[in-house]
Amino acid sequence: MSAPAAATAAVPSRFKPGDPVAVRQAYPPGHIRTPWYVRGRCGTVVHALGPFPNPEELSYNRSGLPAQPLYRVRFRQTEIWPDYAGNRRDTVDIEIYQHWLEPAGDAR
Repeated sequence: MSAPAAATAAVPSRFKPGDPVAVRQAYPPGHIRTPWYVRGRCGTVVHALGPFPNPEELSYNRSGLPAQPLYRVRFRQTEIWPDYAGNRRDTVDIEIYQHWLEPAGDAR
């Protein structure tokens, strides 16, 4: 299902580009699309990609609805790996669904 098709049964977007966010620090069992190494870390939304069916629900042959907004979030490598030896400005972008994100001020 594409973003426009999923939009009819979608959760409203909470974030916009430039918003600081934190990834929830949760470790539920099952098929989880959010990488463990960014859980509990802070980044910045760089792009709102629109709503898509939740892949965690789709993996169990469920509808994935309501669709979840998907965001591209940018993290400084030093935020993810404190001993990162590269340039302090190096970043990594990860696409994360809204149900894994919270405002950065609420996370810690």
